Amino acid sequence: MSSTSLPVLVAGGGIGGLAAALALVRRGFQVQVFEQAAEIGEIGAGIQLGPNAFAACDALGVGDKLRAKAVYTDYLVMHDALDESVVCRIETGDAFLQRFGNPYAVIHRVDIHRALYDGAVDTGRVEFFANTRIEHVEQDEGRRTVTVTDQNGKSWTGQALIGADGVKSVVRARYVNDPAKVTGHVVYRSVVDESEFPADLKWNASAIWVGPSCHLVHYPLRAGKQYNVVVTFHSRQPEEWGVTEGSKEEVESYFQGISPRARQLIDLPKSWRRWATADKDPIATWVFGRATILGDSAHPTTQYMAQGGCMALEDAVTLGEALRVSDNDWDRALPLYQRNRVTRTARIVLSAREMGRLFHVQGVERLVRNSLWKGRSQERYYDALEWLYGWSAANCLAQG
Repeated sequence: MSSTSLPVLVAGGGIGGLAAALALVRRGFQVQVFEQAAEIGEIGAGIQLGPNAFAACDALGVGDKLRAKAVYTDYLVMHDALDESVVCRIETGDAFLQRFGNPYAVIHRVDIHRALYDGAVDTGRVEFFANTRIEHVEQDEGRRTVTVTDQNGKSWTGQALIGADGVKSVVRARYVNDPAKVTGHVVYRSVVDESEFPADLKWNASAIWVGPSCHLVHYPLRAGKQYNVVVTFHSRQPEEWGVTEGSKEEVESYFQGISPRARQLIDLPKSWRRWATADKDPIATWVFGRATILGDSAHPTTQYMAQGGCMALEDAVTLGEALRVSDNDWDRALPLYQRNRVTRTARIVLSAREMGRLFHVQGVERLVRNSLWKGRSQERYYDALEWLYGWSAANCLAQG
């Protein structure tokens, strides 16, 4: 069998892996997706989608599926969690839509994953392997094929490998093996039914309350029938990256002193999932022969820019475009993909670190933060966001 008749292998069946599969199918490839979980699915709660995410999903052919499940917000708002003052407010209605060509929305992670999964299944060209953890990666001597081996010793060979296997990426570890940087910031996420959510917070908005070494986020999901609730704090103890069950008592201990209106959010969930967060320093090399990385494998970031999933979608589209202009020549396409993604995604990682610091300042720094955007017009906000939300498939090879 010639290498060009082999499938493309994708490690990871999350948002990035499924988006990559869709992009590859659109270039005429057969794709095999390997997911270590027992089912191809998603956990978690809500995710925010900027206009760039919609542009990417349109390019992948699943924009309509996404739009059917999303909740379109009227504005983004930041409040000071101590005195409830508005720090900044960005309208995301008609003027925003006209400026960026796509809306700002929020969606349950399960719904965006399902849109991508159904889109991949509908192509008939994607084969899925659940309960399959890729543990070893090898390339032939000429780096024309890649062979992966799972936890049971079974092997598959493909013409290329896309590592979309997350922060603890086996593919990245095979070629880079750099450690995750545990932030010490702990994130609790939950979804609350509309009937139990406070009436005075039922805004059609993505809202954040920023406080000393902590913040809270809430926004509607599923046509307002549910609300996403996220709380973040600086842990007092050493943390290891990972997800565990949460404790209401732990959450309560970190939010003393913030306003009662904001604090009522932590009394709502009946159960929490606890994420100890991590990122990695940006790297300039993503391509290793016929293997490359994508999404959290390439640029794991903290949540403070609300762009982790959006960047994975952009990565997938850019990979597909690089293949298109290179006539599916991997040796030309992969360096082009890398060149057009490294700078942009590094900016997200570094901006998220700084935004996390800014959210959580106290004392005089808090006063400075609260003054930063006073009197700013909506057009000035939109100008500041142009670099982020102005992305499209048509200009993705001009980035970086």
